[in-house]
Amino acid sequence: MKIRILWVGRTKEGYLLEGINHYLKLLRNAARISIIEIKDERGKDRQRTVLEEGKRILSQTSSYVLLDERGTAMDSAGFANFLSRRDSIDFIIGGHYGVSEDVRQKAGIIISLSKMTFTHEMVRLIFLEQLFRSITIIKGNDYHH
Repeated sequence: MKIRILWVGRTKEGYLLEGINHYLKLLRNAARISIIEIKDERGKDRQRTVLEEGKRILSQTSSYVLLDERGTAMDSAGFANFLSRRDSIDFIIGGHYGVSEDVRQKAGIIISLSKMTFTHEMVRLIFLEQLFRSITIIKGNDYHH
């Protein structure tokens, strides 16, 4: 399985970076995974920020799954089932202000990790853990209880 995760900006928090690297190492043993860091837009104008970041996202992919709190909720087994039907998939994690309406509208599917709101940096770690969990479910490993 080939998985690309596009996220806006760099991970600045050391404790999150450590966890992200841990799950990337585990995932690289199970799938072809790559992270594409989209340059974040500096400034306080929310609309301009998400528009510029949206253009950068859309220049990298045209078919993707968007991670957003307003998306469809899945449990881990359901997400594993969703993944198992694909050979290749791109996921988008927005930046500080989320994503533009254009990015949202062009998403093939929108998935929510939780009804709660997390920082965009925390979502990276949480999502990688769920991705690893789902792959272990697909492979029949005992990581998932």
